[in-house]
Amino acid sequence: MIKPTESVSPTRRAWARFRRNRLGFVSLVIFCTLVLLSLAAELVSNDRPLVVVYQGQTYWPIARDYPETTFGGDFATPTDYLDPFIRQKLNEPGNWALFAPNRYGPKTLNYFAKSPNPAPPTSDNWLGTDDRGRDLLAQLIYGFRVSVLFALALTFTGVLLGVIAGAIQGFFGGKTDLVFQRFIEIWSSMPELYLLIIFSALFAPSVALLLILLSLFGWMGLSDYVRAEFLRNRQMDYVRAARALGVSNWKIIIRHVLPNSLTPVVTFLPFRMSGAILALTSLDFLGLGVPPGTPSLGELLSQGKNNIDAWWISLSTFAVLVITLLLLTFMSDALRDAVDQRKAQE
Repeated sequence: MIKPTESVSPTRRAWARFRRNRLGFVSLVIFCTLVLLSLAAELVSNDRPLVVVYQGQTYWPIARDYPETTFGGDFATPTDYLDPFIRQKLNEPGNWALFAPNRYGPKTLNYFAKSPNPAPPTSDNWLGTDDRGRDLLAQLIYGFRVSVLFALALTFTGVLLGVIAGAIQGFFGGKTDLVFQRFIEIWSSMPELYLLIIFSALFAPSVALLLILLSLFGWMGLSDYVRAEFLRNRQMDYVRAARALGVSNWKIIIRHVLPNSLTPVVTFLPFRMSGAILALTSLDFLGLGVPPGTPSLGELLSQGKNNIDAWWISLSTFAVLVITLLLLTFMSDALRDAVDQRKAQE
């Protein structure tokens, strides 16, 4: 007996088309893997052991500080687990410590390095150190996490504001659309970089302040595409039928028009993330980004510019940026083909 063909939702069909794009799907898997590893950066790169067993007692340095006297030292200061004396104590019979694969954190200074800083790659510092003696691999891992999380937050706020503004303009049209367009023209003419410099001088630099300032300008590009989709879809028969049934405008927007106007939003998500990462990197390069001491790809590029002989700084940072942006670009191309209705009919 032949079973009736099950209907497949548009979302599942789009996902199937996305998976058929091998380059885009593999890029998504690699990018998600890198993001998950960066979120667990403390387990991958840390100057503290994950767990220590010393004289029959179990300690968790990754979660709390222990004074040096706990492990046979002379001072009550926090333990430096890179100190050769502490390492010798932890390697005595009956004692052991489980370290992360890379034994350096983002702010760890290698006081026991054999070469002056910035030092080239060695067996201890796999990618070398920067001009302050910090491990470059740890800086890249934590800096990548800061960039990705910032890009996600900036993308979310920009998309939210852009969808709201574009939906209001496109659905209501008329004077509402005219007023919004004039406001966008005026607001887009504001010198964004100058405003960032002014606010950086007035307020203490912070990730939250930077996110707010960039969000004020990051929604305008997307709102134009959403507005165009709403202008087209509001003339459809299902919208006229909903109005004839007395459905309120906001219910029509949320339930009917918005789901059919999200194609440009979904398509531009990876591109917006790429732009956010580049924006943060550029501002950090100019010294207008995250607070000093925060792991940053832009700061590493600035160090590479100031230390031309330390080729490992520029090369490693540039490689991380190029790989990240390439992955997002391949994902964008696959996502665009997946949501393209013309592709769906092939």
